[in-house]
Amino acid sequence: MNRTKISIAAVTVLALAGVGLGAVNAYAEEVEYIDNGTFDSSTAPWWATENAPVSVVDGKLCSQVPAGTTNPWDASLGHGDIPLVDGAPYTLSFTASASTTATVKANVQLNEAPYTTVLSRDVALTATPQTFTYDFTGSLDSTNGVFTFQLGGAAEAFTFCLDDVSLTSDDAGQPGDPEQVENGGFDEGTSGWFTYGTTTAGVENGQLCADVPGGLANPWDAGIGQNGVPLVQGAEYTFSFRASADPAATVRAAVQLGEEPWTAALSETVAITATSTVYTYTFTSPVSSENGQVVLQVGGNAEAYRLCLDDVSLRGGEEEPPYVPDTGPRVRVNQVGYLPQGPKNATVVTAATEALPWQLKNAAGAVVAEGQTTPRGVDAASGQNVHTVDFTAFATAGAGYTLTADGETSHPFDISGDLYSQLRSDALQVFYIQRSGIAIDGNLVGEQYARPAGHLGVAPNKGDTDVPCQAGVCDHRLDVRGGWYDAGDHGKYVVNGGIATYQLLNAFERSKTAVTAKHGADLADSTLRVPERGNGVPDILDEARWELEFLLRMQIPAGKPLAGMAHHKIHDQNWTGLPLQPEDDPQQRELHAPTTPATLNLAAVAAQGARLFAPYDAAFAARSLAAAKTAYAAAKANPARYQDPNDNNGGGTYGDNDATDEFYWAAAELYLTTGDEAYWQEVTASPHHTADVFASSGFGWGSTAALARLDLATVPSGITSAERQRLRASVTAAADRYLATIRAEAYGLPMKGDAGNYFWGANSNLINNAVVLATAFDLTGDVTYRDAAVQSMDYIFGRNALNQSYVTGWGEKSSQNQHSRIFGHQLDESLPNPPAGTIAGGANASLDDPYAKQLLSGCKPMFCYVDHIDSYATNELAINWNSALAWIASFLADQGGGQAPAPGRCTVKYTNYGTWAEGGGFTAQVNITNTGSTPINGWTVRFAFTGDQKLREAWMARATQSGATLTARNESYNGRIDPGGQAMFGFNATTAGGANPAPGLVTVNGAACTG
Repeated sequence: MNRTKISIAAVTVLALAGVGLGAVNAYAEEVEYIDNGTFDSSTAPWWATENAPVSVVDGKLCSQVPAGTTNPWDASLGHGDIPLVDGAPYTLSFTASASTTATVKANVQLNEAPYTTVLSRDVALTATPQTFTYDFTGSLDSTNGVFTFQLGGAAEAFTFCLDDVSLTSDDAGQPGDPEQVENGGFDEGTSGWFTYGTTTAGVENGQLCADVPGGLANPWDAGIGQNGVPLVQGAEYTFSFRASADPAATVRAAVQLGEEPWTAALSETVAITATSTVYTYTFTSPVSSENGQVVLQVGGNAEAYRLCLDDVSLRGGEEEPPYVPDTGPRVRVNQVGYLPQGPKNATVVTAATEALPWQLKNAAGAVVAEGQTTPRGVDAASGQNVHTVDFTAFATAGAGYTLTADGETSHPFDISGDLYSQLRSDALQVFYIQRSGIAIDGNLVGEQYARPAGHLGVAPNKGDTDVPCQAGVCDHRLDVRGGWYDAGDHGKYVVNGGIATYQLLNAFERSKTAVTAKHGADLADSTLRVPERGNGVPDILDEARWELEFLLRMQIPAGKPLAGMAHHKIHDQNWTGLPLQPEDDPQQRELHAPTTPATLNLAAVAAQGARLFAPYDAAFAARSLAAAKTAYAAAKANPARYQDPNDNNGGGTYGDNDATDEFYWAAAELYLTTGDEAYWQEVTASPHHTADVFASSGFGWGSTAALARLDLATVPSGITSAERQRLRASVTAAADRYLATIRAEAYGLPMKGDAGNYFWGANSNLINNAVVLATAFDLTGDVTYRDAAVQSMDYIFGRNALNQSYVTGWGEKSSQNQHSRIFGHQLDESLPNPPAGTIAGGANASLDDPYAKQLLSGCKPMFCYVDHIDSYATNELAINWNSALAWIASFLADQGGGQAPAPGRCTVKYTNYGTWAEGGGFTAQVNITNTGSTPINGWTVRFAFTGDQKLREAWMARATQSGATLTARNESYNGRIDPGGQAMFGFNATTAGGANPAPGLVTVNGAACTG
């Protein structure tokens, strides 16, 4: 078991043993890998693409970079023949400038497929030459490396000039010696490392720096280390690291067992000075173990000091055997199950090219259905030869079914109409457990998830109640408590919180217009395990409000520079290690610069929230709408303030250099809430309004135009019938494309099988494609779309190359070790795994973290995933991924057994006679016509208002209102409506203003009437 909490018993044994193996400091020779880095006479051996010719100008290499290229790599220059050594420390430096402000990429990478990068940095250039220096650690072995500048992608041409290029390494190991330490250069933050006993610890300028208190009695009272290091008895090792201490301090460097009997392989006392120095030791391991430990014991000094550590390496032992995932049976199914009347498909991995027999068996082993597979050839995403099985015709509910083909039997699954009702609750429950600034109640969610409130200023927290800005950003401080922790870290990000809040609000708003949503009955008050249950507000709105309140706090107050804008994010000043509970986080929190996309996220979600909260809390709705209007105006005044791509210390960047989609989204939400023609003009002026906003790879936090389109197509408004039909047709057209993709993909998912569609968090984008399919069903009633949305989730729940359900607690083999500082069971057995209903990011062909890169190099796209806490690029959790899951889970739960909705036998005409002359209200009438062939004996009409409308009185019906939903029941004298006959009722209602359109869905006795 990999653990990051070092045992005090372990270090005590080591200290008492006093083991010394006679190692001495050694300093490897520094090697320069760049030829002609000063360009004294020529450009050789540097190369450039034809469209970026180079020459020597005043002792510098200069390249003429063209305008209009699409990608950074479309114009490049570089230097080949760079030897790459896994685990070796490197230093890259150069001086560069550009004739116009430009950002280029500096990469050290393989010079052959798959062109894996060892270092990749965005370099912001101006006309003034600047010197850039980067320290990094090699992550692969190759003699065919290359150093490149990728210069393309700029809108205008510029001249790039370069000088004084150096790439050096004091290589402590050789390519043949396997590296046993992960992330020894801290290029990936503190991933894989633990700290204890220090006051602060985080990555700064590529080093892990920690403040160590003075007066600790023993070396082992504080430490920095890594667990899960394999040791082989009798093997020789070289342990090295670079360190500095200010003031000078003495530490103990140790390699040992990480469990009883804590046998020491190396223990050296090291005097560290303020000068950064490389220390190297050799030893022979006396033990074999998969659970070794590398640790610097840093206590025992009289004075407090600051220790900085880099380039940690342990070379020797054996190469780890190639990773082979356990994919289980070759028959891949949705391990959760199938709806009785819904689609039922499976995939068989086989060498056979001809059709094979299959059998469906019940829990008793009896064959209940059988047929022949359909050969599909080699699936591009998995590289497997596969067949598909369609057993949709079998509709008998039951538990423990299995599917057998080609001598293999699938994991068991159920066929049930209640399959997904608990998933809706579980997926939404994750948000409560991710809350910041509130104690998590174990009585609601289980004692294993109980914890104190985090980031409220209780030591060691610095707190979120009085947060300063990052240096140079502003001179104010804000109370930004609350909200949800974004992902595996303790950061809170407006652009990620925006889409996550939107999807929770939208899941509720869907219940006002979707036939199968039962007017929100399953999302009502007391349906979730949240502390606000019982307050008369739907629980899903209570949960969304926790984040919305935080988003409002991120707005710059009046009287300050850039008032009305929203800070992009708030997080720790430096990266912290795993695991770390929120209440134990010692880092200073900082507000980061406001951006236009963040401000528009706030505008959009606050406007959306205003109309949905209006029936429950008019004051909060008014505050939200005012903030939304202010934010939109501030964004219009500052239309191109974007996130610094290099602002990634202590938290993610979430950079987005195109705000046109956010402008479209925010204008749409403001229009739908207010009905204001000025906002509609903003909507129609957007280039996105007539564009195809539904990409094949789905939508996400950086591509929000789809959110506007979905709401404009579904939320009742004053737009013309023709325009509404055009918008709805764009949704169904996208759904048709996703249908075609599902049919073309052997694993039946709505995402194409090339590597470009398997990226960081792609599981959520895939689900968002299912959201489009589900919305097409809500709009049209065509069950083809509904079945496609249902089938899309087969991939998420195990019908994939890995036979892996990506949702914790759902499926026979589900993800358990998502990357998280809170749910660190894999590193500390006293902590829980993520709660049931937590979705992992999923297969990521880019392998953007060192753990995945080392383990999965060369993987086919669908295999580029590992259920390990260190693989944040494939296995992180995130609120915007869980919001997609929560939305589709709510839709799935609404489908019951998969039967088609009962057709309505009625038409309805809703007439609004306008506002009263004295203002403050309106009069409306509802006429119902029986279009069936039999009488309607007794009727109940339901529909929902869009905002703050409140029923005052009604006539010719007994009417009541709950939240936004009005329910009208017939009087004794008008309960019968004969075929072709009509009934009507009228009502008066009050409203404070804003949009007041006709309802989007009217039901009679539960069935939808056409308008």
